[in-house]
Amino acid sequence: MTTFGRFIKSEREKKEWTQTEFGAKIGINSSAISRIENGTQKFSKSKLSLLAELFEVSLQHITDLFFADKFANEAFKNKCSNDIFNVAKENVEYLRNKNTSQGKLEL
Repeated sequence: MTTFGRFIKSEREKKEWTQTEFGAKIGINSSAISRIENGTQKFSKSKLSLLAELFEVSLQHITDLFFADKFANEAFKNKCSNDIFNVAKENVEYLRNKNTSQGKLEL
């Protein structure tokens, strides 16, 4: 696995775009692209759809990578154990089941 910034850099390089070219396509200046790729600046959530389109990958994949990176960084900064990932997975399943069961209407 890699960071979201490294993912962006890898995909940009596969397209053979410079940071300036990519920045023009996504609406971010090249110095900000550099900071995003090296992890010192966060990528904007509002641009995920455009990023998926430019890289020709699913929005779900981009969204998953984006939030996984955010979650991993928070867990690392707060010195959480690896158990946090299992707990988070269980919480997501609970929320999905809760929302599904609340949506059912029996007549």
